[in-house]
Amino acid sequence: MRVGIWGMGTYVPETVVTNEDLEKKMDTSDEWIRTRTGIKERRIAGDDVETSHMSYHAAVDALHNAGISASELDMIIVATVTPDQSFPSVSSMLQHQLGADKAAAMDVSAACAGYIYGMVTAKQFIETGTYKHVLVIGTEKLSKTVNWQDRNTAVLFGDGSGASVLGPVADDKGILSFELGSDGSGGAHIRMDDYIFMNGREVFKFAVRQMGESCIRAVEKAGLTKEDVDFLVPHQANIRIMEAARQRLELPEEKMSKTVDRYGNTSSASVPLSLKHELDEGRIKDGDLVVLVGFGAGLVWGSMALVWGK
Repeated sequence: MRVGIWGMGTYVPETVVTNEDLEKKMDTSDEWIRTRTGIKERRIAGDDVETSHMSYHAAVDALHNAGISASELDMIIVATVTPDQSFPSVSSMLQHQLGADKAAAMDVSAACAGYIYGMVTAKQFIETGTYKHVLVIGTEKLSKTVNWQDRNTAVLFGDGSGASVLGPVADDKGILSFELGSDGSGGAHIRMDDYIFMNGREVFKFAVRQMGESCIRAVEKAGLTKEDVDFLVPHQANIRIMEAARQRLELPEEKMSKTVDRYGNTSSASVPLSLKHELDEGRIKDGDLVVLVGFGAGLVWGSMALVWGK
């Protein structure tokens, strides 16, 4: 059974924080941020908006887009490293809020690769016939983990949520292949102490190498070549890292999603936010071969090749 995306939804907070806004709070500048990251602005959730709230809005949007009701969901998987609290899980809270009475629920912690990990997990349940409809959400409120006095990290992150409803699709559509990986020896390079800490240089070296290689391996596992790829949706961490992956696939600039300028790094929400944006813009069409890739704390990575459509 081939598994694919039936519908997608997103949610981002209303508050926009620009680079110019950050200039007033710390020793930085719009030019410094843009040239190093590609980020111009990011969305920040208020104190009264939690990860579960953003997840709910994205989920409702995705269910509507997929044309199914919450009562038809068999499972909810939420990828996040910023839950409302340690427990109960965001997925269980969401299951109740949606009224998804028959759905199992669990959270996945794989940082910026979390959405890919969630998608792969959902794929297994549907492929085996155990479940039919699985809701996968990547969602983060990273603003509550940021030290706003640290210009090296504070300028990077934003809040948001992206959701997908997965189910059975036609034999020539859906997920063709994937790759998941981890290198725990680099775990100290991105970690959570009191706030997010990141060794930018080491993370950059890892990501530039790993993102491109993982994309190629996912495509090869599908029995295809980079010439077959129609569109790339990378984790929106840093424009230079994204460009390295695009060049590895030898894709023209217009064939790679770039939303880092408007949302910043939203961790597990990054890929679904970008994918939905490109669909809304009409840049991904039925039958296109799309490659998704994420990397992050762990260090972990995940990539996926899929043919868009039901």
